[in-house]
This record gives sequence, structure tokens and C-alpha cells, in this order.
Amino acid sequence: MPHVLIIHEVADYAAWKVIFDNAAGIRKEAGERSYQVLRYESDPNKIVHFSVWTSTANARAFFESPRLIQIREEAGVKAPDFIYLEELAAGTL
Repeated sequence: MPHVLIIHEVADYAAWKVIFDNAAGIRKEAGERSYQVLRYESDPNKIVHFSVWTSTANARAFFESPRLIQIREEAGVKAPDFIYLEELAAGTL
């Protein structure tokens, strides 16, 4: 399964989260299957979004789309770093 790790700062987490939640439908339609949102302990506006996608191509097309670039601007996202990953192993200990 392809994964995407995004690390970025937001102007205001609460405002960002509303926009993120409102975009759930378009994320699902684009191919996102599950996600986790985490934040740095030392900086509540530094966000980590970790998600599972149907394909890396779908994830790239979504995250690089003009529509999502506009949504990020509206959400106060600063300089996102996208890392596209392929799972090699997983487990529970």
C-alpha cells in the first residue's frame, strides 16, 4: 500500500483542522483510505499528516492539483514537505 507523509506548519491548528475535516470527501474520492494527524510536542502548529492511498499516482495527482494548492493556502499551510512511501513490512508488537 502506498503511504504519504506530509510535514508542514500551519498558521492556526484549529482553523486548519476544520478545513482538513471538510475536505474528507474529496480526499476519499481521490484515493485516500486512512490517515493519522499528529503534531509536534514542542510546536502545536507543526503538523504531520500520514495517510494510506490507493496508489502513489492518485496521491501525487491530488496533492499537486490546483484545487488542493488553493485549499492549502486557505488553510494557512506553510511550506509542506511531501514524502511518498511504499510499505515494505508492518507488524504489531
